[in-house]
Amino acid sequence: MTILGVSVGFHDAAISVVNRQGDILFAGHSERYSKIKNDPNIHESLIWDAVNGDIDTIAYYETPWKKQLRQLYSGQGIEWHKLTTNQILNQQFHGYLDNVRDRRSCNHHLSHAAAGFQTSPYDRATVVVIDAIGEWDTISIWAAKYNKGRAEYIKLWSQRYPHSIGLFYSAMTDRVGLRPMDEEYITMGMAAYGKTGLNKTISKDLLADTHNIEFKRNLHTGIGGDYPDDSNENLARAAQDICEELVYNVMARAANFKWSTNLCYMGGVALNCLANRKLGDYFDNIWIMPNPGDAGSSLGASALVHGGKLNWVNAYLGHLITGDYPVNSAIDYLLSDHMVGVASGRAEFGPRALGNRSLLADPRGTTIKDQVNEIKHRQKFRPFAPVILEEYADKYFFMPTGWTDTRYMQIVAKCWQPNNYPAICHVDHTSRVQTVPKDGSGIRQLLEKWYAITGCPMLLNTSLNIRGEPMVNDLKDAKRFEKEYNVKVVS
Repeated sequence: MTILGVSVGFHDAAISVVNRQGDILFAGHSERYSKIKNDPNIHESLIWDAVNGDIDTIAYYETPWKKQLRQLYSGQGIEWHKLTTNQILNQQFHGYLDNVRDRRSCNHHLSHAAAGFQTSPYDRATVVVIDAIGEWDTISIWAAKYNKGRAEYIKLWSQRYPHSIGLFYSAMTDRVGLRPMDEEYITMGMAAYGKTGLNKTISKDLLADTHNIEFKRNLHTGIGGDYPDDSNENLARAAQDICEELVYNVMARAANFKWSTNLCYMGGVALNCLANRKLGDYFDNIWIMPNPGDAGSSLGASALVHGGKLNWVNAYLGHLITGDYPVNSAIDYLLSDHMVGVASGRAEFGPRALGNRSLLADPRGTTIKDQVNEIKHRQKFRPFAPVILEEYADKYFFMPTGWTDTRYMQIVAKCWQPNNYPAICHVDHTSRVQTVPKDGSGIRQLLEKWYAITGCPMLLNTSLNIRGEPMVNDLKDAKRFEKEYNVKVVS
């Protein structure tokens, strides 16, 4: 059996391919092919890249008619052309997969859960899903285990629309002048510049029950121009403080079920790496698949149909640029120009560049951060991330406890020497850390050589992308980046 998992139609369309043995043959985002950020539709070139053989089963990441009922309830109306999985797949694949008769719909939150649990190293885990909204669920807690090799899930608790941590954070993102369902990560960075205290007022205004995560009003349509006398920075800080309080309430509830001390955490809110830093207060071992949002649920749908544990190796699952990783040429440009683009190997599955589609720079210079911000046309308050040799992480950062894997830029940690590495430290001296183990990868070899030459075991790492576009995908994109910004990209 070869299974094609599909997430499409709402936000950041993606497809994944899993074989009978549980190998992940491909997983990629449509936006990387269409060049439209968060493209909700499947691009034809993505299909060509992903499907290299017969597909036996297509697994869709949610149940369309249930989603349509919720949209009717919320006043959005019904989209009659999207009532069934077949309708959606026929519209998206344009006849490419008409011969595949086995087509299955999954539950939205269960697809999230499976993407987490069935890629994790655990045989038993508590799974928490927190997002904006599925069909109806906005939060769910699951007991997960394997029974004769097949994953089983029991729902322990859930909260339903319109009570949603994700919708709240998106509403606050909109309120501070950013794009909801896209720039929540900027809200998170902006929060460090705000003063605490406003969260008490907003919580009193909007929340009816912080334990059960119940809001006084539906935030799906935002909060309008509320709090006109407060700065965007203070509003962002309040949003982050409230988000963390609510997430930790969910985690405490999940831990109290005492199903497992292993946590798999999924859904778009799991991308809030600032909140993630304290998950070790509730669980001994933590795993977040590096694409926890809806795109990652294409892999979750495949996992549900497969039934067993998937053979997770790393997040390099997308488009392949052939050839050896350009270690020596990257080092040459880092030493001479203090920065270089890298486009090599398979593209990352998930929203964060992890070395294969990265803009890398020396983290030590006082001007590097401004230079990279200028190239990427970013707000100056936004932080950059370090990629560091795993064995040195504790020597440079106060790493949170409980994390099974810190390869995927999912947590923030205080830097011990922020003045020495200003390019990768935020105003609060934190960094969103990516560690690289002794795995023989290209980025590992690059860091080892960089350390041998400079004595510095880390580099600044940000996504290689042209302004307004998703990450670079292929060599053509890399050449456009190089021409646009006059920064060398090696492959």
